Amino acid sequence: MSGRLFLVATPIGNYDDFTFRAVRILKEADLVVCEELKEGNKLLRSFRIEKPLETLNEHNEGEKTPELINILEDGKTIALTSDCGTPVFTDPGKLLVREAIRIGIPVIPIPGPSSILPALVLSGFPTDSFVFPGWLSQKREQRRRQLEELKGEERTMLLMDTPYRLLPLLSDLVDVLGEEREVCVAVDLTKPTEEFLRGRAKQVLQQVKDWKEKKEFVVVVKGRRKS
Repeated sequence: MSGRLFLVATPIGNYDDFTFRAVRILKEADLVVCEELKEGNKLLRSFRIEKPLETLNEHNEGEKTPELINILEDGKTIALTSDCGTPVFTDPGKLLVREAIRIGIPVIPIPGPSSILPALVLSGFPTDSFVFPGWLSQKREQRRRQLEELKGEERTMLLMDTPYRLLPLLSDLVDVLGEEREVCVAVDLTKPTEEFLRGRAKQVLQQVKDWKEKKEFVVVVKGRRKS
């Protein structure tokens, strides 16, 4: 009988958000798989969990997936985590999930903290319909082309990127979507430094230009006004 693969959502900044069910699953799993050992060990130590720990990330996903599938086929239970938030969603693990589904291994989600929905509902923009273009290109020209394609989008849009690309992203957004486009930048969600910057794109850009430290963020963009 095959094992089970649990996708365990982890805190995005505040460990108080970790669910009782998620803690139980980690304690019961035969193996915990994380993106980076440093973050994985920190999570387990925080909840006094002692389990074997393996990594699955963008560098080893191809070679590691068959090994993990073999463990699952041997009847073991694996808990897949990410550094923060829901595994597989913009994180490694897609190959493992697809292969597990293909061969009939149960894949079970353990929901938890998310940055997307809090940013959306606290933006003040319409929430009945939205689009998640996700992470735009690291290359400026391609990123601007992607924003150009979103220029006529009438639904609320959510954009994510690494902390050090907040300024380039906002700058391109101002240039392509316009200075007056309304945005909300959700910063360091669930952390003591959490804040929401709301206003016209150019105003928000000015607010973050002098930031010295890098912060996690989600940019929520109001859709183009319907004609």
